[in-house]
Parts: sequence; C-alpha cells; structure tokens
Amino acid sequence: MELKPNKIDTANIEIEATISKADIDEHVNRIAKELSKSINLPGFRKGKVPVKAVKLHYGSRLVEDGEAEALKEVLNRGLKELGVEQSQIITEPTFEKFEKKDDGSIEVIINVPLRPVVEVEDYHSLIPEVEMPNVSDDEVEQRIREMLEAKAPFVEVTDRGIENGDNVNLDFQGFIDGEPFDGGSAGGYNLKVGQNTFIPGFEEQLLGLKKGEEKEVRVTFPENYHNKDLAGKDAVFKCKINKIEIKETPELNEESAKSLLQDDQIVEGENPIETLKKVVKKDLENEKLSEKYNSEIKPKFREALAEKFQFDLPKSVVEREIEQRINQEVQTMSEEEINELRNNPEKIEELKERHREEAEKSVRMTFIIDVLAQKEGISVSDEEVQQVLIYEALMTQQDYTQLIAQYEKAGLIPLIKMSILEDKVLTKILDSKLKK
Repeated sequence: MELKPNKIDTANIEIEATISKADIDEHVNRIAKELSKSINLPGFRKGKVPVKAVKLHYGSRLVEDGEAEALKEVLNRGLKELGVEQSQIITEPTFEKFEKKDDGSIEVIINVPLRPVVEVEDYHSLIPEVEMPNVSDDEVEQRIREMLEAKAPFVEVTDRGIENGDNVNLDFQGFIDGEPFDGGSAGGYNLKVGQNTFIPGFEEQLLGLKKGEEKEVRVTFPENYHNKDLAGKDAVFKCKINKIEIKETPELNEESAKSLLQDDQIVEGENPIETLKKVVKKDLENEKLSEKYNSEIKPKFREALAEKFQFDLPKSVVEREIEQRINQEVQTMSEEEINELRNNPEKIEELKERHREEAEKSVRMTFIIDVLAQKEGISVSDEEVQQVLIYEALMTQQDYTQLIAQYEKAGLIPLIKMSILEDKVLTKILDSKLKK
C-alpha cells in the first residue's frame, strides 16, 4: 500500500493512497476466515466451513467488505502518521478520488475534515454597553388597557345599530349575475367591523343595521383578487344580522389588576395596581431590548466575532453549507431557471462562489458559538427544542408530530438546536454589558 498523507491546514487532511489488489485480498481472506468460524452453510458443519466455500458463497459482497476494510486502514494509517486522533474528525471523510484500476488496485484521495482550533478570547470587548430601553407611563397604561380588553367578556348590544369595532355574527349569501358562487356563502360568520378584512366596501354597508335586520350589500371584487374567477366582478351579498357584541372592558382597580397578575407576581402588602404597572413596565422593557438585540446589536456582534476570530475551516462542512443555501435558492426558482442551471456547470460554479463568503461566515460562527457556549456554561436541552417546535406548530396550525417528523427527516433538528444555542449565548454576553 502506497500512502501519502498531507495536513493541508489545522482543519483539513488529505490522504492519497494506492491500495494494491494484494492489500484487498489480505482483508478479504481475513474476513472470510472469521466468517468460516461462525456461519452455517449446507453441507458443512458449523465452524468447519472452508474459506474457499465462504468466498464462493458471498462473492462480490466479500470483496466490497475487503475494500471497505482497506479504506479504513488507509484512513487510520494516514491519521497515525500525521499524529491526528479519530476524535478530531468532525464529520464523515469524503472522497475526492476513488478509481478502480484494471490490475485490481484502487487509487483514492480522501479529504478528512477536522474540528478547527478556535481560540476565542476578549470577546466582551467587541460590544458596547447596552442601555435598558425607556418605557413611558403612557406605554404602560396602553398595554394594561389592551390586557383588560383581551380578558373582557363579550356583551350583546340590542339597542343600537352596528358601529365600527363591533363584533358581528351574520349569515350571508353571495351572488354574481344572480347566481350563487363557490365560497360566497356562510352561516354564523363572525366579523369585527372596521378591520377591513372583507371585500372593500362590504363592512361600511353594515353600519347602522340592527339585530335581525337584512340587507343586500353590493360590492366589486378587486382586480387583483386572489381568485381570478371573481377578480373585477360585481357581486351582491344578502346579509342577515344575527348578533351584535362589544367587549365591556372593566375599569382598572385592585380586583381587575390582580386578575392580570400571576400568583407568583403578587406582592403581599403592595397595591396590585402598582405591582401590575411594574410587571408590565418590565415586560415592555424586555420586549424593546429583545427587539434591539435582534434587529441591531446581535447582527453587529456576529459580524465582529466572525471578523476578529479567524481560523481554518473544514472544506467539506463549508461545501455542505453552500449546497444547503443553493438548495434553498433553487426552491424559489422557476422551472426554466432550474433547467438552465442544470445544463450549465459554469453557472453552478458561479452560484457556489456567490454563496461561499456567507457560507464560510455561517460555519465560522457555528464553531465560535460552540466555544463561547462552553466558556459561558450554556447548553440547550431537548425540552427547549421541543418548546420551539410546539410554538411553531401552534403558529402555523400544523400537527406537532407531523412537524417534528418533517424536521427530523430533513435533518433540521441540529440546526434548530444551534439557533437556540446562539441566541442564548449572544443574549447572555450582551446582558453582561447591560446598564440597568
């Protein structure tokens, strides 16, 4: 076996080798000999099967196993010659070359990605002191009003007609040219008047109607309406008002304030209204701070980290990141654009190079965050990942078990975990510079 290992840099090894047929045969014979001691073959006693019979029985599968063992030997010997431990390999090695020759030998070039050496020091100096955002008394009062309104019960209105802001339950049936159309009818439909969620002009024509009254509402579907069959057409909706309701928002007093507080937020001996104001102010401060972190400070901090801490990156990891980014872009392409790419290798290379810088930055940040997490003593539990997926399932109205199955199939769970880890790490570091 001819072996030529080369450590390209601290994150990449290249092992070039020629595996002779004799090397492969040696592994095949060893495997066959081991199998002869344990397999059952008709006509032979267990443990007494001739090696020749084993080879005849398993044929090409045995040769493939022998080749695989020879490749393992190439990898192990290459690592040993370079003084590299198996634990330093970060992902599966890849073949730059794998060529079977006429004489039975195999020529290979194996690329081995190593965990890069990442030295991250003095990272706190990269961020400025962050001030807690200001929250005004008016903002606190507005949020409390919203909280009271959200918990307020609906009260039916019978002594007046519909006004903007009312919640109206109605039946309607739509007609175009005197004929009903698909999707144009509903019974017991709930509509908040004034939010303009319906066809333009519909809600305004309901104003003033009382419970039990009926009216024909005439509208024109917008030219850009999502249903092309209805776009630009005149329609008549026969409407009947079933119920008019408003929310009866309670006054802010000790009882209503207490109802808005969690049990562990109530302070014995303190007026619940004052406690509520403190809690709401803190919540608003945290919301504003989170927005400032995510939209302004974290992106700048990430850029500063990626720029300051330079180290060798494993090529195969970068290439995989580029591939993922290209796949995401392809999802947005037309069939014509995809075919153009498929038939033009130069364009594919251009696309790869266009994504390379951001891909390298993303991979670099992954390793930096991993080191920072160890320094800051931060980890992500399976429960935290589960909570993120549950929240997404609720927001997108998907079944949780189906959603997690999709993520697992696509191999995205580690990415979600890394995203949570990055957020926790950066938040903790930024919080350390927060001026209260």
